[in-house]
Amino acid sequence: MKTFKLLGLLLTYPKAPLQEAVASFASVFADEGLLSKKQIKSLQPLLGDYANNDLIELQEGYVNTFDRSRNHSLYLFEHIHGESRDRGAAMVDMKEMYAAKGLGINSNELPDYLPVFLEYLSWCELDEALELLADGIDVIATIGTHLQKSNSIYASIFKVIENLPNVKVDKIKVALAVKNAPKDPETFDELDKEWEEAPAFGGDEADCGSCEVYQTGTDKNSQNLFSGDIQ
Repeated sequence: MKTFKLLGLLLTYPKAPLQEAVASFASVFADEGLLSKKQIKSLQPLLGDYANNDLIELQEGYVNTFDRSRNHSLYLFEHIHGESRDRGAAMVDMKEMYAAKGLGINSNELPDYLPVFLEYLSWCELDEALELLADGIDVIATIGTHLQKSNSIYASIFKVIENLPNVKVDKIKVALAVKNAPKDPETFDELDKEWEEAPAFGGDEADCGSCEVYQTGTDKNSQNLFSGDIQ
């Protein structure tokens, strides 16, 4: 369903084509029927920002939200494996899961990037997509809780995603992860220090880009990739 892809697009760096396309998103959400009217309404403030704000403002807001806080990172395995080499192995598994659906990745993004994962779900049958989403829902809910605490306009997307699969978020697990999360840097010097060492992936980086997926034609069963404690 396109709904998954569009939710992922709203979590990518704002560019002019996306800003122009967002005007049609609400009608697509309504036509597909995966989101309730209440859920679509909850996304209106963000959709309105795209309609009413200058592109530079949107880009600055995105950078301030996602590039200056590890707690808001859109790379899912960072919240499970941190900088350990287990993350590299998990990304190889995820890349193989994409390939099993006949999908490869086109640019320089990593496979655990949430918009890429959401686009992958748009290629799946709905039941399968919701099952895969349920596997990672605690991680997604943790990011959303951090965003909600920061009063981020992007928190609404995570709340919508959180309520799509027919499973309940482990609120105790999420609350503990949020409580134990590292404090975000308050100055640019602290930010530079935090990011000065690259994560030790221990595997090949995926040649991958959000919303640029192409078919390759293999078949393999998917697997739960999100086991482990949230960091």
